[in-house]
Amino acid sequence: MILKDLTSRCRTFFVTGTDTEVGKTFISAALLQGLADKHYKTAAYKPIAAGCSMIKAGLRNQDALTLLGCSTLELSYKEVNPIAYEPPIAPHLAAAAIGASISLELVNEGLIHLLDKKPDVLLVEGAGGWRLPLGLDSDSKPRYLSEFVVENNLAVILVVGMRLGCLNHAVLTAESIQQDGLNIAGWVANLIDPDMPMLNENINSLKTLINAPFLGAVPQVSEPQSAVAYLDFSSLNL
Repeated sequence: MILKDLTSRCRTFFVTGTDTEVGKTFISAALLQGLADKHYKTAAYKPIAAGCSMIKAGLRNQDALTLLGCSTLELSYKEVNPIAYEPPIAPHLAAAAIGASISLELVNEGLIHLLDKKPDVLLVEGAGGWRLPLGLDSDSKPRYLSEFVVENNLAVILVVGMRLGCLNHAVLTAESIQQDGLNIAGWVANLIDPDMPMLNENINSLKTLINAPFLGAVPQVSEPQSAVAYLDFSSLNL
C-alpha cells in the first residue's frame, strides 16, 4: 500500500486534545519549532478547520496559518488545510449548512500528498477533541475524524488543558484512543488556567492515570518558541 510505504519513511503524529481551546495548535507549533531547532524537516497538516476568515485568496484559519508558518517544508495553505469552513461551529454542522459533507477520502489524499514530500516528521492536528463528528455516512452511521487516525495507524500526542475537570476528560480521552488500538506517543500538560488549584498534584495524578510518556508541562508563555524548553522530545523516538 502506498501510504504504508510513505509512513515507513516519516514519523507521523496526530495531535488531539481533551477538548476544544486547550492549546493543540500552540503545542503543535512548539513541537514543530523544537524539531526545526534539531534540524528535522517538518510539515504540518490540519485537514479540517472551522472558524475561518474570508480573504481575497479564500478561507483562512488562523491555527492552520500558524502551523504553516512553523513547517520547514515550503507548503501552500491548501496543502495544510484542504477543508475549511467559515462559521466557528462544529465542522459537520458548518458543512451541512452549505449542503456539503466532509470527505475522509479527501483527508487521506492530503495526508498522502504531504508524506510524498518526504518530511522527517509530519504533525497532523485534529479539530476539537478525539471524537470529532463528521456527520453520517450513506448508511446513516456516525463518522468521526478518529476513524482517519485509526485507518492510518497514527501515533497520537494528547494535549491536556489543565483546568478544573481535566482529569476526567484526560482519562476518558486516553482510554478511548487506546481502546481504538492506537499508541499514545506522549501527552502534554498545557497550563491554560494559571489559577488552577493544586496544579502539580493534578499533573502528578495524570502521570499515574495516563499510560503514556509525559512530554512536559507548558506554562503560559507568549509564543511557541518559548514553550520548546518545557518539552521532552526523547520519548517520540525520532
